[in-house]
Amino acid sequence: MARVSQAHLDARRRQILDGATRCFTRNGFHATSMQDVLKEADLSAGAVYRYFRSKDELIVAIAEETFLSIRGAFEAAAEQSPPPAPDLLISEVLGTILDVRAGEPGADPRDLPRLMLQVWTETLRNEELAALLRRGYEEISGAWVRLVESYREAGMLHSGVPTAHIARTLIATTQGYVTQQALFGGIDPAILRDGLRGLMSMTDGPPAGR
Repeated sequence: MARVSQAHLDARRRQILDGATRCFTRNGFHATSMQDVLKEADLSAGAVYRYFRSKDELIVAIAEETFLSIRGAFEAAAEQSPPPAPDLLISEVLGTILDVRAGEPGADPRDLPRLMLQVWTETLRNEELAALLRRGYEEISGAWVRLVESYREAGMLHSGVPTAHIARTLIATTQGYVTQQALFGGIDPAILRDGLRGLMSMTDGPPAGR
């Protein structure tokens, strides 16, 4: 029997994950069955179960992949010296992530946000997924803390607010954008950029003379 190459195994796993992602995005986790995944991926049960024993395993794998792609995108952007200001960084990274997913056949800009929102909700019942989310959040939080420290070192940030508090607020801004895009759609990342830029221009009081 011919030995199956690693490239073939990786491609088959990718085929299954892509099919499952389309199903989950279109119908949601709970309305999707493993039979739906088999049909979407155009594979036999034996081929799919060789890689994933259950729908929950598929969900965890897709969630982990999503966390890694988002963390990697922010870390890569933050490696610039000096790093882009938050308004540019967040809008550029979100735009890049959404463009990659939207470039797939039949994809919608809301696909990834909808998938992420489902993952967050699923953590309320799936402890393995909840643990994965906590680890992912800690890693992304660490990346943002390092980014805020880079702002301070570059002389871009003079506030005495704790670094961790600023990082958490930036993460919350990103999560809020994802939620709005998933629920309502039509939100260009440039809107987030402009909104952050406007907030960053605020002063401590009214202009002199008023």
